[in-house]
Amino acid sequence: MIKLTPGQAVRVRRLVRRLCANCDEDGNCLLLEDGEKQRCVQLISRYGLYCKYFLQAVLPVDRELFAQIMEHNN
Repeated sequence: MIKLTPGQAVRVRRLVRRLCANCDEDGNCLLLEDGEKQRCVQLISRYGLYCKYFLQAVLPVDRELFAQIMEHNN
């Protein structure tokens, strides 16, 4: 798990809502869906970054936030 500060967690949730191709309009993760709707892990997480897809495909869009999170967790 990659740790987030409360401010970083707010920014991560905004990015998920705006840019994640796997998060539907209701906040469900299409990758986790197995016949039943599954809430996006990043939208409910307050302390960590858990989604590899988000880390690799969405977070790098916000270079400042990406750098903060990576620096804080090294």
